[in-house]
Amino acid sequence: MKKIASFTVNHDKLQKGMYVSRIDGDVITYDVRMKKPNGGDYLENASMHTFEHLFATYARNSKHADEIIYVGPMGCRTGFYLLLRDTVSKNDALNLVKESFNFIKNFTGDIPGVSRIECGNYLEHNLQGAKDIAKDMIIVLENWNEEKMNYEK
Repeated sequence: MKKIASFTVNHDKLQKGMYVSRIDGDVITYDVRMKKPNGGDYLENASMHTFEHLFATYARNSKHADEIIYVGPMGCRTGFYLLLRDTVSKNDALNLVKESFNFIKNFTGDIPGVSRIECGNYLEHNLQGAKDIAKDMIIVLENWNEEKMNYEK
């Protein structure tokens, strides 16, 4: 079988940040890398789960709601994928991520979609852990720009 594109990236060179992972027609996949791959420190499941609920909720309620294809965690627990229509500029995508992370950092109240009928694992959530991830990534992305969105060769 043909090797998929994400397996051709040297994960030992990846650092935390936001990258264009691939472009398929009018869909851009962003790799929002929150942990250094193979670094021994991974996103904790309950924190990642809460982060997913908050990130997806914010993004799907933003001005780009109709251009969001997918927001979800990587199986390796080192980050999230964000898939957007190419009508959203890379700079706007970066701003959406930054806004989402600020929303998560400052979130109070009930986590969206966390009841038994709304979620398949409603008991496994960690709001403080999600906030900690957001705080860390806000610092990482503070001076991020379009030029930094390319994977290192």
